[in-house]
Amino acid sequence: MSTSPKPVKKVPIHLQSAQNRVYIKNGEIVNHDKSFKADVYIEDGIIKFVGPSSEITIPGGVRTIDASGLMIIPGGIDPHTHMQLPFGGAVAVDDFYHGTKAAVAGGTTMIIDFVLPNKHESMIEAYDKWRSWADPKVCCDYGLHVGITWWSKSVSEEIGILCKELGVNSFKTFMAYEGLYQLNDSDLLDVFERIRHLNGVAMVHAENGDIIAKNTQRLLAEGINGPEGHELSRPEEVEAEAVHRACVLAHQVRPLPCRQTVGDGWEEGGRRRRSVSMPVECHCALCRAL
Repeated sequence: MSTSPKPVKKVPIHLQSAQNRVYIKNGEIVNHDKSFKADVYIEDGIIKFVGPSSEITIPGGVRTIDASGLMIIPGGIDPHTHMQLPFGGAVAVDDFYHGTKAAVAGGTTMIIDFVLPNKHESMIEAYDKWRSWADPKVCCDYGLHVGITWWSKSVSEEIGILCKELGVNSFKTFMAYEGLYQLNDSDLLDVFERIRHLNGVAMVHAENGDIIAKNTQRLLAEGINGPEGHELSRPEEVEAEAVHRACVLAHQVRPLPCRQTVGDGWEEGGRRRRSVSMPVECHCALCRAL
């Protein structure tokens, strides 16, 4: 049984005031399927009413916003963030306060950050650490993915706790970052099987880490140590091979909901995915810098 803090509906900092009731009138609501004129009433960060003004009685003490001539757009969800992430001897400059404050200013009202345990670190302890960083600071709703950065019986047990007790159902694996996050194929098969059993979602950083490590050594020996070396160390076929391999591995434990995070080199792997009817969704996103 975990003693970690349970997932809760937390009132974000920007709503922690007496003015937590908002009425937006005369605007045009823009949803994914249609646009229409309507008013919106929000209380404690929850949308309570959408419709014509004639159908709602507004309580006192409400902040009213006149949105005449403006569009009312649902908040965005950013499912891939790395707030104050320690990586490579540095820490991401945006902590959970500054990063989510900027997100809200730009219309993003929820993020999903990545818990990335160190090698041999407890998954639960890493989750607790991220919660301790985020809970006092966040300005919007947030959720957490958890990276499976090493594999053992204890990790298998802990991701069960994460999934069943702590509200985490998406897990990131890495085929790159040799010696840090990279899993071998046998471990990936075990991870996929465990995630399938938990009805979770597997995510894969698909690049051939062994080739990247060799290319990096060669480039450094040639005196190439600038940012251009990053691209030179991982040509497109390095990614395409890993995408295809990830699909083949996932196919062995189907059905496995699996999200393949890849860049421009996914096309060949995508064709192979379709040829084996893999339940894998490939979406193009620049993830090569993690």
